Order: sequence, then structure tokens, then C-alpha cells
Amino acid sequence: MLGTQNLSTFILASFLLWITPGPDTLYILARSVAQGRRAGWVSALGSSTGLLVHTAFAAFGLSTILATSALAFMLIKLAGAAYLIYLGFEALLKKSQPVAAAKTPLMGSWQLYRQGLMTNLFNPKVAIFFLAFLPQFVDPTTNLGALPFLLLGGFIAMGATVWCLVLAAFASKATNAVRRNARMSGWLERLAGCLYIALGLNLLKSKAQPI
Repeated sequence: MLGTQNLSTFILASFLLWITPGPDTLYILARSVAQGRRAGWVSALGSSTGLLVHTAFAAFGLSTILATSALAFMLIKLAGAAYLIYLGFEALLKKSQPVAAAKTPLMGSWQLYRQGLMTNLFNPKVAIFFLAFLPQFVDPTTNLGALPFLLLGGFIAMGATVWCLVLAAFASKATNAVRRNARMSGWLERLAGCLYIALGLNLLKSKAQPI
């Protein structure tokens, strides 16, 4: 269908990808716990936009640069790790404030969206994964160019968005009372900061995988 194949296998594999916790999922949960449902939802939309960008890269062959160039992989990895660690220290140094008493959100929508987007874009393993995963479900006998890749990647991004929105809503609801306490709110921000730093350090250990 439209240049794709083995769709049942693709849907099952995509579902497993959605429910498997990764850096993006942990980031969205951390924002939801620390700041609330809106923050988690906006962060999820930013992360999903990153997935669409990776889809475009895979569809038009740009991700091959990361797959074949150790230098490019290292530079993107360092940039992503530095960004996550920066977010971590920013959260650790932020003054605690009860969310219920704040007149404005701790972060604006654009900042939340941008952080979700950059967290996803600066993970080179996502780009390489898309380049390795999507071609398995594209029918080589068709001549539809980038269309099958865009359809498959769009489906993954859509499902991941729905899953993360649900997770953010549940995480926010479960910790709503805690966030109203200034002291606990501060500890949640510090916990989120430690998580970002851990994700950044973990990204530094990642290595490019042969395709």
C-alpha cells in the first residue's frame, strides 16, 4: 500500500517502540511531574516534531552522514549531551516555587516545545535508527521516492505523540498535589535536573551502530 509492506509487523514494532521508555519519554515525564500536564504535552509535541525531522532525514538520505561519518556522529552526540546536561544544571539551580501560586508557568510554551524538540534532534541514535528501521517496510519494487518513508515515519510520530500525551496526563495527575508544595516542587525540579544530567552522560557513552 503506497509503497509499504509488512504493515502488521511494522505496527507491532512501532507499538513496542512507543511503550519502551527512552530519553524522550523520560524527559516528558520529568517535565510533567515537575511542572504539570501542559508542560508535558508541549514537550511531547516538541519531541514529536523532532521525530518528523528525523523521518525527513531518513527519507531523503541525509541520515547516511551520521551512519557513515564517525566525526559527524561524535559532534551531534556531544552537542546533545551538552544540551541535556545544561538543562539538568538549569533545573538544579532553579529556585523552588509552588506551581499553584505562580502567576505564570515556570516555562513558556515555546521554551518547553523547543527543549522537547532539541532533546530529540540532538540524539544521533534516533536518526540512525530511522535510517535502519524504515527501509525494512518499504517495497523496493515501487518507485514512489520518499513517500513511503514519510508515511511510515509520520505514523510512528503520531503514535508516539498520543502515547506521550497520555503518559504526561497521568504523571501530572498523580503528582498534582505534590507540586502545590513549594519544598516538594523544588525537589521535583532537582530530581528532573539529575535525570537530564544522567541522560546526557548516557548519551556520551553511545556509539554508532553499523547498518
